[in-house]
Amino acid sequence: MMLYKLTSHMDRSSFVNEVISLTNWHEKWPDWPPMREQLKASGVQTRALSMRRGIPSPYQLLRLVQWLRESRPHVVQTWMYHANLIGGLAARLAGHPPVVWGIHHTNLDPRQNKRHAVWTARVCAGLSHQIPSRIVCCSEISRQVHVRLGYAEEKTIVIPNGFDLSQFRPDAQSRTSFRRELGLPEETLLIGVAARFHPLKGHRNFVEAAARVHARFPNVHFVLCGRDVDRNNAELMHWIHRTGTGLAAVCHLLGVRDDMPRFFAAIDIATSPSVSEAFPNAVGEAMACGTPCVVTNAGDSAALVGDTGKVVPPGDPNALAEALMELVTSGPAVREQLGALARKRVAQRYSLGSVVEHYQETYRQVLAVLPKVAAKKERAHDPTAWRVLGRTLYALHCCEKKSREMVEKQVQAITRGLSARHGYIQRPPVRQPNGRRNDAGR
Repeated sequence: MMLYKLTSHMDRSSFVNEVISLTNWHEKWPDWPPMREQLKASGVQTRALSMRRGIPSPYQLLRLVQWLRESRPHVVQTWMYHANLIGGLAARLAGHPPVVWGIHHTNLDPRQNKRHAVWTARVCAGLSHQIPSRIVCCSEISRQVHVRLGYAEEKTIVIPNGFDLSQFRPDAQSRTSFRRELGLPEETLLIGVAARFHPLKGHRNFVEAAARVHARFPNVHFVLCGRDVDRNNAELMHWIHRTGTGLAAVCHLLGVRDDMPRFFAAIDIATSPSVSEAFPNAVGEAMACGTPCVVTNAGDSAALVGDTGKVVPPGDPNALAEALMELVTSGPAVREQLGALARKRVAQRYSLGSVVEHYQETYRQVLAVLPKVAAKKERAHDPTAWRVLGRTLYALHCCEKKSREMVEKQVQAITRGLSARHGYIQRPPVRQPNGRRNDAGR
């Protein structure tokens, strides 16, 4: 995960990091607890707010405000929509440290995303003009999508994901040991996908493409890993068996792995069949390992791969199968050459060191332009600030109740009167009977 790579490689003589999870670290997803341990091992303090998924609890929001007031961070970096919203408002209530939002999403189609994600993104679009000092998108496509949605264009920059070439590198031993683990001959050609099970990740398209490849090359095997990608996934198993080609015998569903450098160095071809992407970590990691890739033209996938692999339209299993078979028939020498070019491309454009420095420079910039505040009074008890938060929570509650009209009304109420100077609701001046203006409601 990019968050771990960022915090563990920052300049420790200048930056000290703390990571707060809005939910529990021991959630149902098995890849979360290892990440927490990795963060702690790298010297990063971690805490969990233990919010339940859905509507945030006001009590837990108060805890977050209190934690921020205790930690007194110079910069608050948030990650993903809900953290941008909740963390951004909490930072305002905790003393106004500069906030940097992180956006790692591109597709906001309500048919393919949860309501909360879509409407939280909409709320954030309005608040983006007041709360964050910078908005960091991980891809150019993501930046364009969010600017069209109404995010503050002048604050929005692109910092791609970065890759540690000392960790992700070609390794012949991985090829041998991985096939031995699967019980396969060393010469077996492997096509791999690393992605959590989600409609946007395109597993169904990959299964259909794999069936076509299998019909022509029955000795090719397919390895898939990621959250919920195992034989307990009834939907995925149904797709595989429904092909009727014997695909199940050459499909290896490995679930969550903690040895991704070994995985990518072991396979012959990596693929990303996603319907939608921002900037795919898995593709960059495979390229760093010298493995050629076949990707869909989703997000910045095509820009990442360049001319070192194949790019096909998203949602087209026939095109995906043809591209995979092209690389299969090209032979090991061509694949090795493409893999070497892919690793070189990552080294030149997406090295972890340069990406981390871009983040660090962004933090320095927002601190350099931090406005001087004459009075350092706490704002946690300011009723106008809490009114913004209350309306935001009510908008999310309306979202839970599927009331689109009420959500729109609350989003407009939140964003219409927010002051860019203070971040509070700006009320129009009220004329008193004596003719004087009353601006105290601001």
